[in-house]
Amino acid sequence: MYTLRQAKQTDYDFLYHLHKETMQAYVEATWGWNEEWQREYFDRQWDPCRRQIIQVNGRDAGVLVVENRQGEHYLGLIELLPEFQGQGIGTAVLTDFLLEAQVLGLPASLHVLKTNGRARQLYERFGFAIVAEEEIRYKMQHGADSE
Repeated sequence: MYTLRQAKQTDYDFLYHLHKETMQAYVEATWGWNEEWQREYFDRQWDPCRRQIIQVNGRDAGVLVVENRQGEHYLGLIELLPEFQGQGIGTAVLTDFLLEAQVLGLPASLHVLKTNGRARQLYERFGFAIVAEEEIRYKMQHGADSE
């Protein structure tokens, strides 16, 4: 259904466009969208070595960042262009992420903005529960009981 490829320096424009397409409404609702600040923040965070491009039928469709940190398998970022949403691609990527966590014997966790109810609902359907509330986001862990 999808493949992953290592991001390259030349993916910068695609990945910024993807970020803007998928996250602008949630960022706007949280802090307000400031294009200059967003571009500067994206530049500071830019590291193609940490990102994988999600491809569907050979087309760049999204981005995935997964990290093993502090004893957890952490979903740092998943974004899909709107035309690839609602087709089961995110579900497939999330299923594979959870399988990797199981193989590694690590708990699966992530953060989601409080304003992104759609993503939160998806994660809850997969068995993630809120384990910590922060100012603007929730930390969720797979298989954890809700507080």
